[in-house]
Amino acid sequence: MKGFVEKVVWITGASSGIGEALVYEFVKLGAIVIASSNQEEELKRVRDNCGELAQQVYTVYINLAESDDFPVIVEEQVSKFGRIDYLVNLGGVSQRATIEETPIWLDRKIMEINYFGTIALSKAVLPVMIRQKEGHILATSSISGRFGFPLRSAYSASKQALHGFFETLHLENSRNGVKASVIIPGRVQTNISRNALTSTGDSHGKMDPGQAKGISPRRAALKIIKGIRHNKREILVGSTELIMLYIRRYFPSIFFNFAGKIKPE
Repeated sequence: MKGFVEKVVWITGASSGIGEALVYEFVKLGAIVIASSNQEEELKRVRDNCGELAQQVYTVYINLAESDDFPVIVEEQVSKFGRIDYLVNLGGVSQRATIEETPIWLDRKIMEINYFGTIALSKAVLPVMIRQKEGHILATSSISGRFGFPLRSAYSASKQALHGFFETLHLENSRNGVKASVIIPGRVQTNISRNALTSTGDSHGKMDPGQAKGISPRRAALKIIKGIRHNKREILVGSTELIMLYIRRYFPSIFFNFAGKIKPE
């Protein structure tokens, strides 16, 4: 079983939801946590919530839509900590708009945040891990990163793209001691649906009823840590909704008949 004492764990999307929950769990396990997002005040809140363990948390502002400075930011962290053992990419944005009402600039924005922002940070961290001859990079997909789903065309596409990239990253770099995994959440009680982008680029502003019945962020975080400990290439996070993955794989005709009738919110 893997220990995390004094390991450097970098988490994006750390100002809320699963990312926030992971900060709390990793510091309890003795890790040094770099907590990142584009919400600086919320990052400070998360750090303060760690109480006596707050000294193990370092906040770093990152905007996944603006990745040009990522190599510099990474080198700053390496200079400070000497290494990066885990990169957990959780930052991202969802969508609530049909294909015909989604302007192409919105497709590009979602891809820039979810795909290009994630791989840009991962590509900046990868050489560090190769030099160390060890490390683990994780990306966060979604169950709709394994199949299409109404109102989530760009979101689904961005998450499906991550699978191809990170599977390749693992295949190319396992010989260098660097592993890659993909986290696949189903329904988790986070703000992802509230912050999802509509056709105008505004926030959806409400939690989807199905998501409100999902598992807690803490339970999701514990599942992710368990998956890391066991070197899972794909870490499934959720409850009964995960059965959709198996229906899509083994009974595609049933999936398409069923998914087309699901209320998308």
